[in-house]
Amino acid sequence: MAVDVVTFGCRLNTYESEVMKREADAAGLGTLENGAIIFNTCAVTSEAVRQARQAIRKARRDNPAARIIVTGCAAQTGADDFAAMDEVDLVLGNEEKLKSNSYRMLPDFGVNQFEKVRVNDIMEVRETASHMVDAIEGRARAFVQVQNGCDHRCTFCIIPYGRGNSRSVPMGGVIEQVKRLVGNGYHEVVLTGVDMTSYGPDLPGNLRLGKLVKTVLKEVPDLQRLRLSSIDSIEADEDLMEALATESRLMPHLHLSLQSGDNMILKRMKRRHSRENSITFCETVRSIRPDIVFGADIIAGFPTETEEMFENSIRIVEECGLTNLHVFPFSPREGTPAARMPQMNRKIIKDRAARLRAAGNAAYDKHLNSLVGTRQKILVEREGIGRTEGFTLVGVDADAAGTIIERTITGHDGDKLLANASDNGSNRHAA
Repeated sequence: MAVDVVTFGCRLNTYESEVMKREADAAGLGTLENGAIIFNTCAVTSEAVRQARQAIRKARRDNPAARIIVTGCAAQTGADDFAAMDEVDLVLGNEEKLKSNSYRMLPDFGVNQFEKVRVNDIMEVRETASHMVDAIEGRARAFVQVQNGCDHRCTFCIIPYGRGNSRSVPMGGVIEQVKRLVGNGYHEVVLTGVDMTSYGPDLPGNLRLGKLVKTVLKEVPDLQRLRLSSIDSIEADEDLMEALATESRLMPHLHLSLQSGDNMILKRMKRRHSRENSITFCETVRSIRPDIVFGADIIAGFPTETEEMFENSIRIVEECGLTNLHVFPFSPREGTPAARMPQMNRKIIKDRAARLRAAGNAAYDKHLNSLVGTRQKILVEREGIGRTEGFTLVGVDADAAGTIIERTITGHDGDKLLANASDNGSNRHAA
């Protein structure tokens, strides 16, 4: 039977799930009579953990005899909680999940049935190896891990305790992985990590993310589109800025880890940037790359946030020219400093999150309007749906996932752009 991997959370988890599937198959999980289901969890919010637990219970009801293994950030930070679930057969940490022999720690392979938790101290991990994958199942674009962990300790964030300290994948490994994926037909690759702009200091040669980006583009000339996942703008280096200005294959879309638009809240979050830093960064990038599109993460209702402080977050949407907001109603994560701060009324938090989303929706609508009449190169994700270079969703008359087509934008429906039918000016690149 096949090994089923259920993935929650970030792009890094998506990439790692491909590695996990390969390692679990190599361990023989696919030979188990009743199959195995692996849950690769997320711990970024308490809601993400709740959804994982709910999915595990449902999986047990639907597959009463299957082996259920739980791993990922929620398992790393809450191993005992998952081990206490009757539905769970094995709990693996974030380091263990990438090793084949971890998946043999089941009674089926002669291991003591009471040794249910295999989670080591993630803070002791000092290196991140390059794990080669040939494809990302069900994805038109491929993800490549360049970094893991985080050295910063934002007061609201549990992720460093799930991922460990920052460590970078050697540049040669990243390039080899990108070449492998491009050779297998991928036109777009996304570089991803936990704190990606911290890439390099732990490697020889004084490397930074910008140098990696430039080298990937130089060494893999057949790569048509290189995209970055979330970045911390305060860590953007000179080479990265130069690449944004000069490399057309580096996609004009950046998702920023802003979290707030108020300086006092940013200080209480232990963020390293100010609202002024964020505004200046966006203005600078827009001056060197006019077609840039910015998304951002913003938390609503952080402890002690006043109405005036919240209004600063509302204003920064326009001041930075953001078009895509990921809004997170604040929820305390046990073990973080923010969980010990005076908490806000949940109704106020919910209301502020709704207001932030409304501001984001208005900005997104303005962005959609600005693209009507333009001609866009679109990566087809699945039948009828694609993404522009700026990562804007668009409806298309194409169904070959992974191909790049060119279309004129005729309008939008509030959710996505609408493109014209194929015409004589369109370009198609075979997958």
